[in-house]
Amino acid sequence: QVQLVESGGGLVQPGGSLRLSCAASGTSGSASAMYWYRQAPGKERELVAQITTSSTYYADSVKGRFTISSANAKNTVDLQMNSLKPEDTAVYYCRFRFGVYWYWGQGTQVTVSS
Repeated sequence: QVQLVESGGGLVQPGGSLRLSCAASGTSGSASAMYWYRQAPGKERELVAQITTSSTYYADSVKGRFTISSANAKNTVDLQMNSLKPEDTAVYYCRFRFGVYWYWGQGTQVTVSS
């Protein structure tokens, strides 16, 4: 059974930085795509960033501040978040695609507040 485990969330002041990590276990294959989503209270889950072997994608709201990276052979993905704003406060989820199967992490809370 594939499991995704996230780490790195926490409380940070506006303008600060955090780095989220997500690692997959229980598989010998390599993910074809890896994603970070977030869900703020009362809002729908939204795609923040995506990475494949050939491209990356960022939501407009995080472009220039967040960077997604992966050590694909190790099935890990990171999200470096800089210049954080209070509106970035949310539960952040990683998601991996292995062939036709998709898996979610359990989520990690990021709170940006002074």
